Amino acid sequence: MGPDVPLLNDYKQEFFWKRFPQTVLGGPRLKLGYCAPPYVYVHQLVLFLTPWLLGGVGTLLYQLRVMGDLHAAVLSGALMFVAGGTLQALAQRVAQRTGAVQRLPASNNILADEEEVEFTHCIAPETVRFVVPGKRFMGNVVLHTALAGTLCGLGTWYLLPDRLSALYGGTGAGMGAVVPIFVLSWLTLCIGQYSLIVNTATETATFHPQDTYEITPLTRPLYIFAFVAVDLAQRFAGPMPELQLTSQVLHVLFLVLPLLWALGTLSPLDALILWGMEQSLVFGLGGSPMSTNLRLFVMFLSSACVAVCTFFIPSSLGVVLFTIAVGYLLSQDLSQLVLLFPRRKRDSSFPSQTFGLGWWELPLSLVLLAGAMTEGGLLHHYYPTVGNHSLSTEALPNWVLEELPEPQVAVGYVLIALFVLTRTLREIQGAYILGGLFHNSLYPRQASSVQAFRRRSRGIRAAGLVRRVLLNLVSPFAMIAFLSMDSSLQRLHTASLAVGFTRAFRVVWQSTEETLLHMTVVVVVKLASEGNAVNRWHSLDTGIQLILVALISDRLSQFLSKLKFALTVLVTSWTETKQRRQSAGALLALNGALCPLLLAVVALSALLSAPLLPLFTLPIFLVGFPRPLRSWPGTPGTACPCPDSVYYRQLGASLASALRSALARGVLGSSSPGSHFLGRFQDRVAWITVLERGYGYCTVNIKGLELQETSCHTVEARRVDEVFEAAFDRLESPGTFFHGLNPHWGNALTPCTALPVRVYSDARNVLTGVIDSPDHLRQLRLDFLKCLLWLLLRHCAQETAFGNHKGTDRKSQSSQHALHVEPGSGEVKVAVPPAPSDDSSSPVRLRRDSSSLTSFGDWSDEDDLFGPVPVRRPVRVIRTGGGEDGRTTLECGISLPGSVEIHSLYENMALSSLPPLRPLGLGLGLPAVDKGKENLTAPTGVTPAQLNFRCPYSERLSLAPAWRTAPLPPSRLQPLRPFFPEDWLRFCLSQLVLDGFGDGDLEHMSQALLEDQVLLELYAQVVLSCLVALGAEVPLPSPSYVFRVYCGDAPWTEGLEWLKGNKELYQLALRAFRYSVKLLIDQASLGPVESLEELHSTLRDYHSDWFIGLTTDHGWHENVLQEKPFLFSLGHDLTMGTYTGRVLSLQEHLVQLGHLNEEGVRGQWANLSWELLYATNDDEERYSIQAHPVMLRNLTVQAADPPLGYPIYSSAPIHLSCL
Repeated sequence: MGPDVPLLNDYKQEFFWKRFPQTVLGGPRLKLGYCAPPYVYVHQLVLFLTPWLLGGVGTLLYQLRVMGDLHAAVLSGALMFVAGGTLQALAQRVAQRTGAVQRLPASNNILADEEEVEFTHCIAPETVRFVVPGKRFMGNVVLHTALAGTLCGLGTWYLLPDRLSALYGGTGAGMGAVVPIFVLSWLTLCIGQYSLIVNTATETATFHPQDTYEITPLTRPLYIFAFVAVDLAQRFAGPMPELQLTSQVLHVLFLVLPLLWALGTLSPLDALILWGMEQSLVFGLGGSPMSTNLRLFVMFLSSACVAVCTFFIPSSLGVVLFTIAVGYLLSQDLSQLVLLFPRRKRDSSFPSQTFGLGWWELPLSLVLLAGAMTEGGLLHHYYPTVGNHSLSTEALPNWVLEELPEPQVAVGYVLIALFVLTRTLREIQGAYILGGLFHNSLYPRQASSVQAFRRRSRGIRAAGLVRRVLLNLVSPFAMIAFLSMDSSLQRLHTASLAVGFTRAFRVVWQSTEETLLHMTVVVVVKLASEGNAVNRWHSLDTGIQLILVALISDRLSQFLSKLKFALTVLVTSWTETKQRRQSAGALLALNGALCPLLLAVVALSALLSAPLLPLFTLPIFLVGFPRPLRSWPGTPGTACPCPDSVYYRQLGASLASALRSALARGVLGSSSPGSHFLGRFQDRVAWITVLERGYGYCTVNIKGLELQETSCHTVEARRVDEVFEAAFDRLESPGTFFHGLNPHWGNALTPCTALPVRVYSDARNVLTGVIDSPDHLRQLRLDFLKCLLWLLLRHCAQETAFGNHKGTDRKSQSSQHALHVEPGSGEVKVAVPPAPSDDSSSPVRLRRDSSSLTSFGDWSDEDDLFGPVPVRRPVRVIRTGGGEDGRTTLECGISLPGSVEIHSLYENMALSSLPPLRPLGLGLGLPAVDKGKENLTAPTGVTPAQLNFRCPYSERLSLAPAWRTAPLPPSRLQPLRPFFPEDWLRFCLSQLVLDGFGDGDLEHMSQALLEDQVLLELYAQVVLSCLVALGAEVPLPSPSYVFRVYCGDAPWTEGLEWLKGNKELYQLALRAFRYSVKLLIDQASLGPVESLEELHSTLRDYHSDWFIGLTTDHGWHENVLQEKPFLFSLGHDLTMGTYTGRVLSLQEHLVQLGHLNEEGVRGQWANLSWELLYATNDDEERYSIQAHPVMLRNLTVQAADPPLGYPIYSSAPIHLSCL
């Protein structure tokens, strides 16, 4: 797609220009897209102006001095309440009358607009429903009506002309300011009232995709109430210049509320509450953004209660001890205490949701807590010299409270040294330094293997270990020492102490690295301002100073990050030729001319901690509404799963374990909540989001992006590879200064490090010249016989070991009954169990004809005799009435002409009662029967008791009776007897003895088994029968045949139904064929197997370390999750007409990890939310989803939470212990 693809298609453009005016006006639908009667527009206009008319009544009566301002406001509110109640009652009445029966339109035009309504007259039910849709819940009817009345009354009081004149009288503006403010303010009030009581407009600021509980109508009135509340406070608080100035400014901002609502700058109610709690928790109470909404709510309430309790503690020593203890506890993930106790059932969706220290965490936490409380208590008791005061310190001189005691000065210098040292140790561990601008010469380059990387990065790991100790063990105690000696602790029962020091003693643990920076700034300012007049700053408590420094630091960091993102969008809109639209030059010129406005937008978004929204990802910047750092309302863990998700499930567990040490060492930077990282290995792209951070733990979410790469995905993935190659694989050639610069500094991705992770490497090969080579295919038959023999022996040995061999039919028969054979007869008498029907059941005589059909009920002309044959239905048993001896005769209908359904025939017979088979050399298969015979002689089989094994241990290796009843004539098996590998069978038997099979003398046991000819003939019969049943007896099979059998779709043969009926034998035969195909490929690439020992070792390796099957098999997914060392699959490329082999190898590989510009991610996600939820621009080829190699736009859209994004894997929040 070119860069000038339409931002919105024609249909969406029409839809947008109908919706946007409705949003601006608060709900009136004045642009319908079809002809509507004039009274529809008149109704909406009257209802829109009704609050102004009713409020004008109270305003007029007040201006005429008929009543006071309060009574005028009450009158207006009461009138609005009555009008709103009448309107809602009418809407509910119409809904009740037309809810069950809907009037059909006169003409049903299927091509008409879906929103088109046929109006009959001005008060018709469809007209009422169109103008006033009504509320879904009766509680909202009452609530919204009451709020409408209150809003109108307070709005009347807020906008009284005399009040406005008094407010702006001192400014000299006079009536020139009052009249415009009065008129435009009432317009704002009407917009808010209409959305509340008449019809709610779709908001551009949408957080939840669906408004289930009708919260959206409350958004605009909420902001109006906030403005009115400030004015009421200014009225009742008396003359306060600050409040008066604030009220004057807010009256002006009240005019632009419709513009802010239309642009989506103001948060909806649900997002505003979550954002407010998150900001208060982080900057007011010392917490961290939380991984879920429930955790945020619980943590906010807990932290607020702690601050309130601190206010009432009567002793400063008690404040220190209480805040240290509670701050440490709240900085832990207390939900992990549950994991210390055994659970009955664990979540299987992720191999491990927690990577912690186990039982060591509890005693270590107790030791740290005891040490911190002891240190803080002792230092506060002896410093400052004025002692520990339990009463108010108002009588103390100011110089005592503002003095910086000498021990505190020493601790301050220690904090500065710790900050410089820890920051330096963090910088030298990454691939780049100074914000990703310069290459780090200490970082190992071109590491060919994990071992080489670890060897060359020992120094970096040592630096990380030192930093880990300094940051987790030394820095918290140093900061506690500094705070414990602070003189501000003497100001008891103040809000600054309750909030400031409660937060200060908590952030020491919650966010140690950031707090070390903030405390260093406070110390430097105090040391630098000695002797200078900075009374305003020093009058603040240290806790309040830390809050201000943290807030300024966070907003400054956001401003720089947003500014970099804005410059990236601006510059790449011209430099990237595939992104250069026709309007690019005009937009660049406009941004250059309005540069101060652009900086103001960036600054405002940083001040509000709101995303910077690039409209359609063009250089048109808006301030998105403030929302939590997670950007999405739901709990992380929702994905769009597909078969490839299993690879990310395996990668997620290993990657989380590697992230644990990386986060602890600081190699990923500060990694504060809201940070995003991108991991890349082969075709896998992992998106990692930091959700929550505390002392010694971090909570992350890992997402996996699609593996079936689209063109856009491929372009961005290629650029990601180039960025990582420039960081990790560049040649060492020092010299020039510019060579050390990061060539991709403007990219959204900044490489951090490479992590050793146990992950599957995916190798795909074209098998041309291998699977179609006649030399290799000739070996396939012998290899299959050897593999099947080895699997059968191993299967019998395992059955014997588990005690499941005797008396079992290996799941091939559902029940067993007595069976009798009459000598010299071709009939078999079977005892049939009682049937649920009314017919009496008794022993019956079973007849079967080999040349004629008893029933044609199962025959179909659509059966494909030459293609894959589905599993046939069981042979139908027909009761024909009484036979000889009063027995009921059963005749079996054949499902396909020419097929012999032996398994179905003997399905309900006892295995021990089957007639014996002749030895293989004396005749194989069924006895020959003339076509004219009426009855078919039953196949003769051998029971374990009738097989005269020469070796007593052969009984344990005997095969199931059903496996010896292949419906194959001797002419099919006798020619194949010379191909049976007797030497291989004897070798496998000897190896089986050496592996511990049986008890007694090994040499004697081995010799007895090797000399047992009956056992050899038994295995020859079963193995050769499976060979013929699969159609593998041909000397030179075709590649298509090999692929079909490998996939379990063998062509129909006369023995295939028998083989599939014995499910366990069929699975063994299929596995043996797959082993033989894998052996064929290995011999083609590595050389032929030269000895029986090598073949035996290879098969053991296949069985223990390999899964050989198809990628669509359920076992493939299970073995990936169980981390089988190797997996192999055979495939067919239909487009190229070639056969392919795929091998997954589980090894430690280096997964490259980079840090993403979090503000760029938040900005693109904000645009995605606006574009899909408001503009409904879900076109798969839209401009904002096209590939952008610098912004990584397509990958960012994929990583969004569903339903807007489509990651194929998303883990639940994962707790990582980083202590």
